[in-house]
Amino acid sequence: MTEDAFAQLLVPLSMSWLDAAARMDQCAQGVLLAVDADGRLVRTVTDGDLRRAMLAHSPESRTLGELPGRAPIVARESAPLSQLQGLLAEHGIAHVPVVDEAGRPRDLVTSRELSQRIWLSSPHLGEEESAFVEEAFRTNWIAPLGPHVDGFERELAAMTGVGHAAALSSGTAAIHLGLLLLGVKPGDTVFCSSLTFVGSCNPILYCGARPVFIDSEPGTWNMSPQALEEAFAWAKRENRMPRCMVLVNLYGQSADMDALRPVCERYGVPILEDAAESLGASYKGRPSGSFGRVAIFSFNGNKIITTSGGGMLVADDADLVARARKLSTQAREPAAHYEHVEVGFNYRMSNVLAGIGRGQLRVLPQRVAQRRAVYDTYVRELGTAGGIAWMPEPQGFHSTRWLSCFTLAGGEARRDALLRSLERHSIEARPVWKPMHLQPLFAGAPYFGHQGGDVSRGLFEAGVCLPSGSNMSESQQARVIDEMRRALARPEAA
Repeated sequence: MTEDAFAQLLVPLSMSWLDAAARMDQCAQGVLLAVDADGRLVRTVTDGDLRRAMLAHSPESRTLGELPGRAPIVARESAPLSQLQGLLAEHGIAHVPVVDEAGRPRDLVTSRELSQRIWLSSPHLGEEESAFVEEAFRTNWIAPLGPHVDGFERELAAMTGVGHAAALSSGTAAIHLGLLLLGVKPGDTVFCSSLTFVGSCNPILYCGARPVFIDSEPGTWNMSPQALEEAFAWAKRENRMPRCMVLVNLYGQSADMDALRPVCERYGVPILEDAAESLGASYKGRPSGSFGRVAIFSFNGNKIITTSGGGMLVADDADLVARARKLSTQAREPAAHYEHVEVGFNYRMSNVLAGIGRGQLRVLPQRVAQRRAVYDTYVRELGTAGGIAWMPEPQGFHSTRWLSCFTLAGGEARRDALLRSLERHSIEARPVWKPMHLQPLFAGAPYFGHQGGDVSRGLFEAGVCLPSGSNMSESQQARVIDEMRRALARPEAA
């Protein structure tokens, strides 16, 4: 609902019921909000109220204030979505007005929109996947091995320009194996991007290693080359040179590889490229996931393509990938019986899920184009309204826009007010990742900021991720845009 449409719902108590009936037809919401001279809500007026006035042959001049009624059922602006849903269900009503502390109407929540939730990034399946899954069942290949696993590995490796791939149970499992492949042992130091999901660095702890977090830089929101240089200088002084570095490509966009890779090469430190969010992106014409000694992708349900749950480890080194496959299948030795000489893991992807992945991979270019179109629509319709600054895409970068992200001037309180407003209308939006150096889990871990500041903290405190699914309809995106405009126009978001 636009702000103008909401304003049309606010009517004075002195309005006649006949004029109110005409206004209700015009607004087509099935409710009006009758307010007193100070703008406070006195009652809701439904189409049922007006029908009863007509059947009672009420005089045409009779006002809304004279009609029988009861105190309105309302919610405060701070009310969680669950409370709004409870009010609708408990009272069997279709609308709940939202009022401020003075009782003035600020919003209207309807049962219809709450039943039509808009998700941040929902799975988008097509027609190809079912054929591969049906084949897996028909041939009884449902174990964590089989022709779809082999095919998915070949096809993804070819698409990303990397020599070899191993299909695994999750992106986190792929990072864990990647760290082991790069020789990470208990007590080792591992550098890692701070602005990321915890799955990027939990595996560092699995290995018994110690993370050191690196800030973002404003131009890409990814790792800061300047902060990385400072971290290496510190590591050299402290005799804590990292065994490897986990470099994250955030929200579908590559890090600045030409600035970051030479720093690591100078110190002889390999890169584990976390491309969990950036399958289909490119950097200066080269696919994301093709820059690290090892790279990983995720196929979680919210990713740009999904296998429900799953991941992939890729590398040009055939021996590394062969070892990943061994470790992911309980490190079984090549013997007729079950022989084990080292610790292994149950990390392999099933043939059924790999079939889904093969179908999804065929539509990856379309999914990228659809997500970019969603982002472009947001930018076109919202621009810089209310202090919005969209996640930049420098020249030579081609982001998937996995999530459409921006920062909002005014800090954390204003961001949270916007998120509450969207959630009230059953629109899922989220803050940007909370940086790892601010997480209690990693309290005390060394952190190196960009040019003496803390860019990733600022991005978290002001950052918002909007619904970005490739299967969003035009009407869904229009609903998000309308609610964004209304929320940004309210005093708490101004």
